[in-house]
Amino acid sequence: MTEAARRAHAVPAILAGLLMIVALVFRHELVAWFTGAAPGSTSAEPIAGGAAGGSAVAYYTCSMHPQVHLDRPGTCPICSMPLVSVPREDQAAGTIRIDERRRAPLGIRTTAAVKAPLALAIRAEGRLVVDETRLHDVTLKVSGYVSHLAVNATGQRVGAGDVLLTLYSPELYAAEQEYLIARQGRKLSHAAGDPARADAMVRAAETKLRLWGLSNEQLRAIAETNAPVERVAFRSPAAGVVIEKTVVEGDAVTAGQRLFRIADLDEIWVEADVHEADLARIAKGDPATVTLTYLPGRTFGGKVAFVYPYLDPASRTGRVRIALANKQRELKPDMFATVTFAVSLGDRLQIPSSAVIYTGPRRLVFVDLGDGRLRPQEVTIGARSGDLVEVVDGIHAGDVVVSSGNFLVAAESRIRATGTFWGDGSAGR
Repeated sequence: MTEAARRAHAVPAILAGLLMIVALVFRHELVAWFTGAAPGSTSAEPIAGGAAGGSAVAYYTCSMHPQVHLDRPGTCPICSMPLVSVPREDQAAGTIRIDERRRAPLGIRTTAAVKAPLALAIRAEGRLVVDETRLHDVTLKVSGYVSHLAVNATGQRVGAGDVLLTLYSPELYAAEQEYLIARQGRKLSHAAGDPARADAMVRAAETKLRLWGLSNEQLRAIAETNAPVERVAFRSPAAGVVIEKTVVEGDAVTAGQRLFRIADLDEIWVEADVHEADLARIAKGDPATVTLTYLPGRTFGGKVAFVYPYLDPASRTGRVRIALANKQRELKPDMFATVTFAVSLGDRLQIPSSAVIYTGPRRLVFVDLGDGRLRPQEVTIGARSGDLVEVVDGIHAGDVVVSSGNFLVAAESRIRATGTFWGDGSAGR
């Protein structure tokens, strides 16, 4: 091998050596950040927090190689970094020490747990439907033929008392004649001095016509003209919009047949599908806000009018009804809507949701004990509201927990507490 070749072959080895030296220096400085030691220090004395508690040192380990366990201070046999002490008490509890001056550069922030009002915002998708209490069906109580259809299109608005159709009915025509004959007979009976039977016949004829759908005004018109009406007008029982029409002009209709369905849209329902896990939190009277893509930037406020007592077995959702005023008729049936329920839970102990670490079945936070010491604490969490989460058990109001950078803290805690607090396998589940 020539001299030039030997030199070229030696360059990578020299670079690798330089990189190893840089890595060792960087590892040493990282340990200094965690332990609070001055940069460049090679001290491997026990952690001040552990010594203050009077705890014996469990072992000495390397921050980069936690498998190293030695019973005396020194340097790591793998990377030559200074060993750090792990007090027996801190080992059992998973407690670590990070100097408070070093936390900000590492991105570690803390927040105090507070007891304050907690409100949930439960979102659900919904659909606008017609208010069932404002539906009116138009049916006839007598058979006949539609001679004229005044309302001939679905979607047409009608007022209460507006003529919907006129009907020719042989049965109705004969009943009108019977009414006129009964009235004529009553006049003769009054003249003869025996009006009781004739009055009863007139009342029976009037009742028959009323039951078939004639109004008092129509009866008076028949009596005044003393002639039966061949084509009788039938009017709308309510104001609203015709949402269903099953008849055309000239149709033969039968008694009981539904000809029109009229909906009053001055008030409309929103039926929202709420997941069963959230359904128990919603009650009648709770406020709700409705938004629609059809009207961007607009919100409609309402209250829960009814919670249906059953679930959809396919989607596992329960239906919740909200009643909305719709005087301007901007809201139309079958529109899709997003419903947000505001549920107040009262005063609850809460912390930022970022403070919680999920380790399989356990939920942990790191509690600041002061003097730079951080201890993992198992907690039971409850409701969530935005960036906040309720803590049911594990900490108290005023406790300070790590709310940012806790995964870095957890990694360091695992190094320090290998085989004890984190050694139960829960973190790997």
